Amino acid sequence: MKARKVKGIDPDGAAADQVAKIVAVRLDELGSFMPKARDPLAVHTLHDMRIAAKRLRYVLELFGDQLGPYAVEAAKQAKKLQDVLGEIHDCDVTRPRIAALARELRAADARAVRALADPDAKDLDPALVADAPHRAAYRGLTTMDVALSARRELLFDRFLARWEKLERDGFRDRLLEAITSRSHGGNGAPPDHAITSEASTP
Repeated sequence: MKARKVKGIDPDGAAADQVAKIVAVRLDELGSFMPKARDPLAVHTLHDMRIAAKRLRYVLELFGDQLGPYAVEAAKQAKKLQDVLGEIHDCDVTRPRIAALARELRAADARAVRALADPDAKDLDPALVADAPHRAAYRGLTTMDVALSARRELLFDRFLARWEKLERDGFRDRLLEAITSRSHGGNGAPPDHAITSEASTP
């Protein structure tokens, strides 16, 4: 997912003001995936939301201590959100690979059973399937897929619960308040070259 551009960065302006702009854009980017990400089948949306959480987390980890206590806490919350979305993504990536391998093994077994068949027989003897060389393997893969599917549902429930808690706790408004009030103070801000560098990161 391509990062949203942060407009209005002024290399000569107060560094805290530039950080506030970056955080505000990254925060909006994160929130933009809702409510679509509430759909468990929205695989690409969930993946993109993970990337957005990572980007917000990184800027807060870099500059959070200059933006006040809540910005530091927000970095931790963004990491937790990123982590659970990352685990969901792992499931989404692994399950198609399992399915593809199972298809390959079943196709190989079909060829093997066909080779065992009597060419003069009127029909295929169903008993020959007992000699399929990979039958235990794709049964195991099916079991693994069931386990991953169940784990993915559990992780998705955790993701929704975490997001709903962030909403209840006023995550967005509190972070915006933190960066706005701190940017107006201008104390202890990071150097301008660091701000410019982060703003250009994809």
